[in-house]
Amino acid sequence: MDTPASRACGIHAARLNLADYAVNFGDAHPPLTRAQALIEAERCYYCHDAPCATACPTGIDIPSFIHRIAQDNNRGAARAILEANPLGGMCARVCPTEVLCEQACVRNANEDKPVEIGSLQRYATDAFFAQPGAPLFQRAAATGKRVAVVGAGPAGLACAHGLAVRGHDVVLFEARPKLGGLNEYGLASYKTTNNFAQKEVEWLLSIGGIEVRTGQQLGRDITLDSLLGAYDAVFLGLGLQGVNALGVAEPTATGLRNAVDFIAELRQSTDLSTLPVGRRVVVIGGGMTSVDAAVQSRKLGAEEVTIVYRRGAEAMSASAVEQQWAQTNGVTIRHWAAPKEVLSENGVVKGVRFAATALSGGKLVETGETFTLEADMVLKAIGQTFVADPVGSRIALEGGRIATDAEGQTSLARVWAGGDCRVGGRDLTVEAVEHGKVAAVSIHAALMA
Repeated sequence: MDTPASRACGIHAARLNLADYAVNFGDAHPPLTRAQALIEAERCYYCHDAPCATACPTGIDIPSFIHRIAQDNNRGAARAILEANPLGGMCARVCPTEVLCEQACVRNANEDKPVEIGSLQRYATDAFFAQPGAPLFQRAAATGKRVAVVGAGPAGLACAHGLAVRGHDVVLFEARPKLGGLNEYGLASYKTTNNFAQKEVEWLLSIGGIEVRTGQQLGRDITLDSLLGAYDAVFLGLGLQGVNALGVAEPTATGLRNAVDFIAELRQSTDLSTLPVGRRVVVIGGGMTSVDAAVQSRKLGAEEVTIVYRRGAEAMSASAVEQQWAQTNGVTIRHWAAPKEVLSENGVVKGVRFAATALSGGKLVETGETFTLEADMVLKAIGQTFVADPVGSRIALEGGRIATDAEGQTSLARVWAGGDCRVGGRDLTVEAVEHGKVAAVSIHAALMA
């Protein structure tokens, strides 16, 4: 926030002309035109046992929807996508397709250029949402069963939709004012423009049978025991609420903050010119959050932005495409360095002292060399953790997250879990959707047994 303390340390709002904000935070990758989509769709071989479909965590029949685009049947293409992935519009925008379906495209072997599957998926879903017409899906007859879904991120939304389609009544509990989870609060604004996250949520809820209760946090407003007493089953899509510490002393200083909070504040802003940003920004971490925070800092007017990661480029969880995007937007990425000290003076951040790192015997070690980066804003993006207290001690954890079987069932009867709070996976939106889908099928089978 813009405060006297932040201004004193070099963090300012309105660093740019008003017109620049609209340009900087416009759609980063404009959608395909009809002509472009038809040409790109014709490049698909429509493989019978398509490796791209196998590589998709939600199992979208990719050749089928692309063939329908080639036939100018966008509604049919959207149906093929949304039947497999009810959040297919957002996934088309944010999925790392370059390491999933597009990496598996057989075109790579011949041309070193895959079919632009993600762009085609967005083309089809955008066309549908622009003119939805008659509903794509109809609810089955009411079963009389009630299910509580806690957390309205991708996993919770997919589970709620899957249960509602099968005729169950769902109550969707969400701690925040809006539904969507990371789709609403955790992605760079230039990836999802024009309030798309909420448009997709509205469509998903239009199936009916889903009651929404916002401002309801597990452990504060509701308990797992109360839900088990009132509902036939419970799905937990809680996400990751904790933020990893840097591992060094973190002074109480203006300018030091969590990258996820910075991104959430930006996403909910109605006037980007009021958002303060430092002149020199250091982002610590190597994932998608670090890239989103760094690039958006530049787009808000920061003059120098540096991502610092303790290992090499190949170890960063941000894809090579995302790393290149950061560099294209003026972000410097420094590898092989770990924070040693956050420097502050009179309660304001001044910079970070780093230790150079290297691999020795397979272990990350400090080399003894150090360097300092001046900064008036330091954003922590070194990962998030699952806060287990609200679920109690009866649900088994593994590696700090909820342990489940392949169908998402936890160690506690009538409780399923999915998304980032569940152990395993790569913390991708598309994987969270699949968790919700699979859990809905499992819950339905259990309720109807």
